[in-house]
Amino acid sequence: MKRGAETRERILEIARAAVLAKGFSATSIDEIIAEAGITKSGFFYHFRDKNELARALVRRFREQVETALDDTFGRAAELTDDPLQSFLVGLKLFAELVAEDHRDGSGCIIASICYQERLFDREVMTSIRDFSSSWSQRFDRYLAGIEQRYVLAPGVDLRDLSDMLACVIDGAIIMARVRQDHTCIERQILAYRAQLRIAFPAPKPRAQQDTIAVRPSLAA
Repeated sequence: MKRGAETRERILEIARAAVLAKGFSATSIDEIIAEAGITKSGFFYHFRDKNELARALVRRFREQVETALDDTFGRAAELTDDPLQSFLVGLKLFAELVAEDHRDGSGCIIASICYQERLFDREVMTSIRDFSSSWSQRFDRYLAGIEQRYVLAPGVDLRDLSDMLACVIDGAIIMARVRQDHTCIERQILAYRAQLRIAFPAPKPRAQQDTIAVRPSLAA
């Protein structure tokens, strides 16, 4: 990594830690500069203002999350051709990963920015909505693949199941911070996992399954 890229990454990491600790409004450019050991002009070389910094934080977080999802659910897909079992294994791996990442009690950068929405321009909030949509679309496709092979319980909506996962994870991260107990993150994701077994109670008779069962891509 070139020095300029290293400096940019260091600024982003310092900003992330500060925002998670005390919020975006309480995080000043001056303190980031002091922590990074750079000049003010050095900061503005990489980021024009705090909105651009926020966009970069969202983009960095999204890349990290999508890489983690590709890795964990990709490994799960290698273990079984059954779409439900593959998803359940992936959730177990992802639960462990998220819990470990938040062992220090840190929150969610997306939530931290959303709580102070009025501080940011439209482009920042649009980037967050795009991220949320890509998350839902990823799991919409995967749940649709499960529904090809399994009976869906009455009254269950696939989009709600997809959105519920994001709600469970963000809620569990907040709960973990309040209770100072990172293990509740894994427990809550595993509780969602148990609900999936209820949502898809049994395989469909083979005659009712789609003629061509194609496992949906997990790519965003």
